[in-house]
This record gives sequence, structure tokens and C-alpha cells, in this order.
Amino acid sequence: QVQPVESGGGLVQAGGSLRLSCAVSGRTFSSHALAWFRQAPGKDREFVASISWSSGITYYADSVKGRFTISRDNAKNTVYLQMNSLKPEDTAVYYCAGRRGSGYGLVKVTFYDYWGQGTQVTVSS
Repeated sequence: QVQPVESGGGLVQAGGSLRLSCAVSGRTFSSHALAWFRQAPGKDREFVASISWSSGITYYADSVKGRFTISRDNAKNTVYLQMNSLKPEDTAVYYCAGRRGSGYGLVKVTFYDYWGQGTQVTVSS
């Protein structure tokens, strides 16, 4: 069974940075894609960014382009989300998710097969 575990959340001031990590245990395949989603209180879970395990091709939501960077370390089975220039509206629980297949351009929650428990990110103004 594939299980992602997120870490790295916390409290940061607006304009600051955080790096989230997602360590994936269990058997993963080069054809998988990993993604970050986030969910603010009272809102739907929304797509943030995705990356292909094999090619490293990335895809971003417009709201984070130029500020967030997704990357992966295949040897460590870990995906990262570097978040810069954080804004109060980035406050949310951030989830790592995986898909057995290409994830490019796939932004809906229902396209992803396995999920982590989430890590809280709070950006103060």
C-alpha cells in the first residue's frame, strides 16, 4: 500500500517561505504522478501543483505560479513544495496526493488514488 506522509507545515509571516515534504512509503512506479492540494476552512480542496515521478514535468495552479516550486527526489521517494512570497490566502491544510498514471493537467481531487493526512500552513498578515 502506498502512503504519503507530509511534513514541514507551520506558521509564517506574509512574504516568508516554507518547504513542505511528502515522503511516500510503499511501492511506487515511475509512471506515477504526485501532487499537492490545499484546503482552507469552509472551502473545497484545490489543486496546487503536480509532478511526474519519471520525467519531472510539472504543472501549477495559476494562483501559485512563480511563487511555489514542486520537485522530487526519486532516490528518497520524496516530493517537495517550496513556497515563497507567502500570502495570508495561502493559509490551508496542504495535502500530498498520488496518481497511478500521468498527472499532467489533472486538477480534480477524484483523479488521485492515494492521499496523505495533511499539514497545516498558516500565513499571518
